Amino acid sequence: MVSTSRLGRRGLLIAGAGLLAGCSTSSAQKPSSSPAPNSPATTTPASTTAPTGSSPSSTPSATRSTASPTLPAVRSWTPGAGEIQPEVKRIAIAATVDLLRRPGTRSVVEVIDAQYGGILADSASVLVPCRVYTIAGGRLTSGGTTVDVRLTKTRGSWRVTATHPAQPGAAVSRLSTAARQVLASDRITLPPASAADIRSGQVHDSVLTAMLELAKIYRIGISVIRTGHPLYVFGTNRPSDHPRGRAFDTWQIDGHPVVAPTTSRSLVTSYMRAAAAAGSYNVGGPYQLSGATYFSDNTHHDHIHAGFQT
Repeated sequence: MVSTSRLGRRGLLIAGAGLLAGCSTSSAQKPSSSPAPNSPATTTPASTTAPTGSSPSSTPSATRSTASPTLPAVRSWTPGAGEIQPEVKRIAIAATVDLLRRPGTRSVVEVIDAQYGGILADSASVLVPCRVYTIAGGRLTSGGTTVDVRLTKTRGSWRVTATHPAQPGAAVSRLSTAARQVLASDRITLPPASAADIRSGQVHDSVLTAMLELAKIYRIGISVIRTGHPLYVFGTNRPSDHPRGRAFDTWQIDGHPVVAPTTSRSLVTSYMRAAAAAGSYNVGGPYQLSGATYFSDNTHHDHIHAGFQT
């Protein structure tokens, strides 16, 4: 089991770690990090980003000055009240940091969120979107990825069996109007891999226009769009809408985590209904609403899923 003794609250600070966005583990003793068959396989790593309130950049960000660069301060992250199987998330976060570690550099890893891609009695997928800041060669570089961490439970203990970093693909030269508007919005917060998904041109406009509609009412924190998510609905052989660029997950609404018991039920359910009104045919969340459009299960107790048919 990966040690979690240095985990804090709402992010993870690791000195001496480095970024391997879209990388694989280098040690034979580490769990497998192959992107197939659990996450979309593309040819380039997740985008890099600067920590702003708007959408992250899709290209490496580095600064050089006469003064020695310093690492930004980040908040720590740990599962709070309302979590199902919090130990699973603790183990997944530790595995993610270990995956992103590169000896010989100074860096800090910020865990944005940790949500379930699936949670069953003896198997789980935890999706961990991260930002990573590294100082090397006198430069501060920012980047990040989302890691799909797979775990199994044997003899009462959870262990990591594989890690699958997001690989969004190269940015395209032309984006739709909706894509540009989402990337520019100060009411939609995107983790690095999700911003890169949009810049790759592989996210449907139905998803993007729905985000823009929701952002008229709410400030939304996106956790996963296309890459970094399992290819199939966890525990089934049904293809997920995420890898096809037809879904997005929301972990935070108006600054309130969906999973937090202090977040009002009315805020969450109103957002779920608004997602359906924006065109989603398949809205999942912590509460079961009436109608065939909505569903709820343990996997979606910590985020709201919105899927689109076209």
